[in-house]
Amino acid sequence: MILEPILNLVSICSQKGVNNAILSPGSRCAPITLAFVRHPKIHSRTISDERAAAFIALGMAQQLEKPVALVCTSGSAAYNYAPAIAEAFFQQIPLIVITADRPPEWIDQWDGQTIRQEDIYGKHVKGSFSFPDDFQHKDKVWHANRIANEAINLAQQFPAGPVHINIPLREPFYPNADEQFSFDSKVKQIEAIITEPVISSETKEKLKSKLSRFNKILIVPGQQKPNEKLQKILNQIASLNKAVVVTDTISNLQSEETVNFHDHFIGSTVFQKDLNPDLIISFGKSIISKNLKLFLRNSEAEHWHVSNGGYSPDTYQNLTHTIHCQPISFLTFFEENMASNEFYSSSWNLLEEKTKNNVPKVFSQTEFGEYKAIASCLKFIPQHAKLHVANSMAIRYVNLLGIRKQEVICNRGTSGIDGSNSTAVGCTFTTKDPVTLITGDLAFFYDRNAFWHNYTMPNLRIILLNNHAGGIFRLIDGPSKQPELEEFFETKQTLSARNLCKDFGFEYHHIVDEKSLNDVMENFYHKSLNPKIIEIKTESHKNAEILKWVKTKINEGLI
Repeated sequence: MILEPILNLVSICSQKGVNNAILSPGSRCAPITLAFVRHPKIHSRTISDERAAAFIALGMAQQLEKPVALVCTSGSAAYNYAPAIAEAFFQQIPLIVITADRPPEWIDQWDGQTIRQEDIYGKHVKGSFSFPDDFQHKDKVWHANRIANEAINLAQQFPAGPVHINIPLREPFYPNADEQFSFDSKVKQIEAIITEPVISSETKEKLKSKLSRFNKILIVPGQQKPNEKLQKILNQIASLNKAVVVTDTISNLQSEETVNFHDHFIGSTVFQKDLNPDLIISFGKSIISKNLKLFLRNSEAEHWHVSNGGYSPDTYQNLTHTIHCQPISFLTFFEENMASNEFYSSSWNLLEEKTKNNVPKVFSQTEFGEYKAIASCLKFIPQHAKLHVANSMAIRYVNLLGIRKQEVICNRGTSGIDGSNSTAVGCTFTTKDPVTLITGDLAFFYDRNAFWHNYTMPNLRIILLNNHAGGIFRLIDGPSKQPELEEFFETKQTLSARNLCKDFGFEYHHIVDEKSLNDVMENFYHKSLNPKIIEIKTESHKNAEILKWVKTKINEGLI
């Protein structure tokens, strides 16, 4: 017999827009699984590996901008959700994490698949809730209903994020073969009405007065989804020289008016005096460029962070104001009230133009390696594609190569290598547009269970940089100078994606030079029944040399 509160939980999910569920097989979670599977308005998929399942749900929720439900059985299964939950927390992606549990009297009694699951995700969820362990009294049913409403509302309130509902269950878990499920379409729903914070007239006057003190203003958007309205107002601000807009690729706000090649020249002390701002305005989440972070930390500029609410990290160690309103509202006010400063803008724009012109010239003389391979591949990716990029070198290469027209998605909440494949797979479940993943070998093979399921992904394309090592460690001063570099930091491996492609039925291409890469890329985005993988074989030490050479040559052209 399936308990009424579980059916109500699933009904409330549906009513609140949670229309997708990722389930992992298990016995203790059977009542929850069956309720999701049998609900007529919820699309349920099963993913066996809980770590992959959670990142797949994250990839879906990130695109849908709605919560996705996650369901697993008791014990260590719940712990395998943790990396994706932390990522979702810092990326502000809503997930409804539902874990089955033993009844409380059986915790710490050496019963099978039993661990301490209450508050298991600690401070990396917005809220942790526990269902009652019995429903004999009507108040217990009311309590479970209230928990379901509170949790789902909380996941969607700004800033969005994951919530955890732990449900202790006693046997029997399974309904009778002929038992019908009755979902109550009128189950009690607690509606959260959310209003957006706005800047009052009085506050505008105060801000206007404060802004009048600054001449050299830098606007730095952090990671976020593409936004046409934000893009338009930022382009106006930049084109009118009212501020310099510096955009990392994960801001998804790059344009011809913004500064996109900053990672090449921002670290040079030669230009620092002309580029130093006296005010930094930020919104969104993290940025990629370490050079930009260090430059802003050393600038001694005031820093204002604009956000609907939540906490404001002091990323640049100069935070002076937090402004709680929609970024579009603040930027519109800013554009209407700021004078232009052509001199400051020209310092940035000159370096941007020189770098943009130098990059293709330098690449025409560059040896083939993963840097040049990525530059070549990016030319073929359709503008309407979703571009997922793994951490370590992959996202740094893409950021160095300037403006991107595609939506760029990267797990920069925790910046780990785990889950890149799975996040891209989750994205394929939400769109018919091409989904491209650019990844290194360690991230790719670490997350191979992303493909262990029975769902088609004909729109998935993977560009795999396989240098058989963790190449980024050759570019970090500490490990690069250690005799233990190759064994204990690079962690060399001999794997090839060819075998994985046989296992999962992917189309496979092996690349060792520029010509073969360009030949394959010509047809890479033609429609197919199965995903396609390009595996680009290079040497780790050679890639490090090429990157250093390219940076040197581009900087020589700036002086």
